[in-house]
Formats: sequence, structure tokens, C-alpha cells
Amino acid sequence: MTEVVSEDFLKSAVELLVRLVESAGAVVIFVGALIAFVRFLDAAVRHRHEPHRFVAVRLGLGRYLALGLEFQLASDVLRTAVAPTLREIGELAAVAAIRTALNYFLGKEIKEEQAQLAAERGGTGPAPSAP
Repeated sequence: MTEVVSEDFLKSAVELLVRLVESAGAVVIFVGALIAFVRFLDAAVRHRHEPHRFVAVRLGLGRYLALGLEFQLASDVLRTAVAPTLREIGELAAVAAIRTALNYFLGKEIKEEQAQLAAERGGTGPAPSAP
């Protein structure tokens, strides 16, 4: 029986996709960091007396980091798409657990920052800080 697509070709194609998705994640994180840095400089120079501006910068950067982590996780899943070994599946599980935990805590911090920002802008005073 002949194969339609060889496993070696499929592995090479998936490896190329993995590199593209990893690169996309890195670009998202880099662009987010660059935008956050520019916004930080603006807040530091022009809006020193408005602390909520710094919270907004952190919030924006957190969103880019979360998106970049999702791309990185997607590349890890792709990497094990073609004939994974038990070891590769174990490594994927460990990496996925770590990245998912990072994303969870990052998302939690983003929600806290949003609440704090809303409270400061609404004039109700700062939101209670996490211990």
C-alpha cells in the first residue's frame, strides 16, 4: 500500500508550521513590549501625576503576554501532532500545564488591574490590593 504523504514530509511541514507559530508568538510579545514601553514613557513624562496611566500600561502589556503565550502553547501542540512519542506527550503536558498556569495568573492579574483602573477612573478610590 502506498502512502499519499510520507511521514518525513509531514514532519517537515509541521516543523515549519511550528516555527511560524512560535515566531508569531514572539512577535506578539515583542510588539506588546514595545507598545507598552512607548506608553510607559508617555505616562512617565507627560502624565506623572496620574498613576492610573501606569496601570493601563501594565494591563495592555498583560494582554499581549497572554496572547503570545497562547501562540507558544499552540506551537507546542503542533510539535506533537505527528507520531508523538510518550516522552513528547509528557513534555507537552508539562509545558502546557506551566503555560496554562502562567496564563491563568496573568488573566487574574489583568482582571484585578481592570477593577483597580475602573475604581480609580470612577472616583470611588483605589480597589483593594491583593495580599
